[in-house]
Amino acid sequence: MAATLQGKRIAFLAADGVEEVEYTRPRAAVEDAGARVELVSSRPGSIRSFNHLDQSTQYQVDVTTKQADASAYDALVLPGGVANPDFLRTDPEAVRFVKSFFDAGKPVGVICHGPWTLVEADVVRGRRITSWPSLRTDLTNAGAAWVDEPVVTDNGLVSSRKPDDLPAFCSKIVEEFAEGKHSAR
Repeated sequence: MAATLQGKRIAFLAADGVEEVEYTRPRAAVEDAGARVELVSSRPGSIRSFNHLDQSTQYQVDVTTKQADASAYDALVLPGGVANPDFLRTDPEAVRFVKSFFDAGKPVGVICHGPWTLVEADVVRGRRITSWPSLRTDLTNAGAAWVDEPVVTDNGLVSSRKPDDLPAFCSKIVEEFAEGKHSAR
């Protein structure tokens, strides 16, 4: 992959329970494209990833949601896992952080269960989005147009359903992040 993200700074927002492959593969994709990545989470220290329901690797947090400022980043990625977004959507600072990317028109990538945090931030209304199928009702009730496709792009928001879709998701986030800001809604 060409260094299309050279000089870009990308935030990955995650908590305990993040699906490991949904964190590591997109992170590798944007780093391979030249971006600098920081892991943002609700608390300092480390977070524990999972491979489905099995505990896996711990990852060191770079900055907390309380300290994080979206203006310091060019784009945001919200990996999935069931517990991860459930923790994040109950953290007002995480919700504020996510919303500020949308307010600024900055690109955001989200996969699997990650859109739960977008619902809490009230940023899916009127957008076309995909996710893990069990989020369909939540997203529809929040005003989104949910579709069952491997990857969906809507004005800088890139969404994807599951780990099987990671090749398409990773390619699309690199493309959207390289484009930069989109018109804020």
